[in-house]
Amino acid sequence: MAETEQNQQQLKRTLGPLMLWGLGVGYVISGMYFGWNLGLEKGGTLGLAVATVFIIIMYLTFTFSYTELACAIPKAGGAFDYAIRALGKNWGFLGGMAQNIEFIFAPPAIAFAIGAYLHLLIPSLSVLSIAIFFYFVFTALNIYGIEAAASFELVITVIAVIGLLIFAGTTIPEFEWQNLEKNALPNGWKGAFAAIPFAIWFFLAIEGVANVAEETINPQRNVLIGFGSAILTLVVLCLITFSAAVGVGGWEVIVFPEVGAEASDSPLPLAIAHTLGQNHILYKVVTFIGLFGLVASFHGIILAAGRATFEFGRVGFAPKKLGNVHSRFKTPANALVLNMVIGIIALLTGKSGEIITIACFGALNLYIISMVALFVLRKKEPDLERPFKVPLYPLSPVIALVIACIAFLAITIYNPWLALIYFAILLIAYIWFKLMHRE
Repeated sequence: MAETEQNQQQLKRTLGPLMLWGLGVGYVISGMYFGWNLGLEKGGTLGLAVATVFIIIMYLTFTFSYTELACAIPKAGGAFDYAIRALGKNWGFLGGMAQNIEFIFAPPAIAFAIGAYLHLLIPSLSVLSIAIFFYFVFTALNIYGIEAAASFELVITVIAVIGLLIFAGTTIPEFEWQNLEKNALPNGWKGAFAAIPFAIWFFLAIEGVANVAEETINPQRNVLIGFGSAILTLVVLCLITFSAAVGVGGWEVIVFPEVGAEASDSPLPLAIAHTLGQNHILYKVVTFIGLFGLVASFHGIILAAGRATFEFGRVGFAPKKLGNVHSRFKTPANALVLNMVIGIIALLTGKSGEIITIACFGALNLYIISMVALFVLRKKEPDLERPFKVPLYPLSPVIALVIACIAFLAITIYNPWLALIYFAILLIAYIWFKLMHRE
């Protein structure tokens, strides 16, 4: 009986470093295709650029610090497992909830963008119906199997990277420096703080690589290779995409389709339309390939979210059924289905910008707790096998921790109602945990 229960809670190891690179870049690459441009409305070119530079520094230092934890403790729960080992069950629960909120709320925002991009190609399809359809399809794919899901992720991620390179090759010849200077700081320096969630969106969920460590062959080696190559790829793509998009006509061109219109979820097609027109073949090509980028992140974060929720159930911090794997496919099917239901409910609110910000609250909370866990484990378990140690310790995790705390404070100040919603979710979950969890 015990052996049967253990089998119901074991994930299958099939992933190598190339697959991990595909997952790491794939989780994030939708952030290049949409979402980040909404930060231009808040901070302008200069405000978002300054926010993005600080966030890049945070992610570089955080990623290599987090890799130390992932290599030392290769478990599906990621930040949850690190926090519970270092800080105990209460902080472990809060770190795990922050991770769940990030991974569960990011996909609905991406689903909106999938609907927006596809609607550009087929106007007869509604954005919401497309988004819900994609939720069902990719939840089913993730239930089918990790190897098929990761292979699919690798293919569409490579296509999405090629799409960004095509976009850059199309727009860079039209780049003019003065376009970066147009209305560069429309709301003063406070706009840079308000733009922080959208700078984070460039890289949000890269840490999801850690959540498949338990399904990785030789995780102590391959997680480092996958994590490191993914973050370096993303930094280069971020800098190229930001500069190429804004440089064709100023930030307003890639935020507003026309004067007085609402902010768009499709900045790259807007940039190409400004230079070549909507009838040009490259407009259609980039719009079509943009779907691959969005699908890569949508599908990849659904995968990571399933593992995070699964681990919560497996250790009894959520209903135990969420910690079971499918008897045939050996995937966390129950967790995946629950996350889909919550995601569709979020979709029905119609608030993509607000959903992005709530996901960012979860991410920053996760980063803060993870960096504290790193310091505690270094002191508490000095003999823990660490196949990789973060360079420049303790400076690297200190930088990540300080920037994450400043960013968390900034988005709380500029989004008080969303902060209230985020903390309410944490509080309700924590009360349930204290009432229902038994030692």
